[in-house]
Amino acid sequence: MKLVTAILRPHVVGDVVAALQSVGVSGGTFTEVSGFGHQKGHTEVYRAAEYDIVLVPKARLEVVVDDADVDAVFKALEGTVRTGRIGDGKVWVVEVGDVMRLRTGERGAAAV
Repeated sequence: MKLVTAILRPHVVGDVVAALQSVGVSGGTFTEVSGFGHQKGHTEVYRAAEYDIVLVPKARLEVVVDDADVDAVFKALEGTVRTGRIGDGKVWVVEVGDVMRLRTGERGAAAV
């Protein structure tokens, strides 16, 4: 099993959920986060004063999937969120040793 984590633009969350469901992902977690990177933030004007906003709002997606499903998740994300501009986000994958569904006690792939 793999944990797929993605940092995305917040406005694409609805489209990402639909894309992931279409490739068989049955659940995941989205979190509102802020970050900095190549996008370099932006400038806002408030009461005639300019402010540099360094931390940009993003959405963090986390899903646990079978090893065989990782490529489908990558393709679904790429097809949904990629614009080719700075700020599209990042995706990474890490190995998951075990998973337990607390309600039932199921472990491993059955818990995903």
